Amino acid sequence: MSGWLAVPLQMFIGLAGGVAVGSGMVAFLVVLDVIPRLAQITRTYHLIRWYEVSVVAGSLFFTATDFFNWSYSFFPLAAGLFGVFAGAFVGMLAGALTEIVNVLPILTKRIGMGSYMIWLLMAMIFGKVLGSLLDWLNFLG
Repeated sequence: MSGWLAVPLQMFIGLAGGVAVGSGMVAFLVVLDVIPRLAQITRTYHLIRWYEVSVVAGSLFFTATDFFNWSYSFFPLAAGLFGVFAGAFVGMLAGALTEIVNVLPILTKRIGMGSYMIWLLMAMIFGKVLGSLLDWLNFLG
């Protein structure tokens, strides 16, 4: 591919991928109601804006860190502190997922695919396994 066409194409692909991933992340958080559920469980409705700002600020900060290849030197126990926060986030996300899983049977019945529920679940499982294998074996870059 010629040089003058490669750069705009790469810019378009990068922008399209960023929009897809960003909108998927937002849709995921909205569908699972992670932030309102967190405020409900902790009884901190008055701090819900702080939760939202933290998610956006964290996303922007770590995107910039990855994009510009920044590195940080912290005290050795900082890894444990980051691990606690990452574990709390993953735990809340897993809890939200378990609450939303009951939507799949309802959704398949409403769109008339009730008899294909097993195929839908198997497609999701095999898609996740294949995607993980491709990522772990470095086929995706």
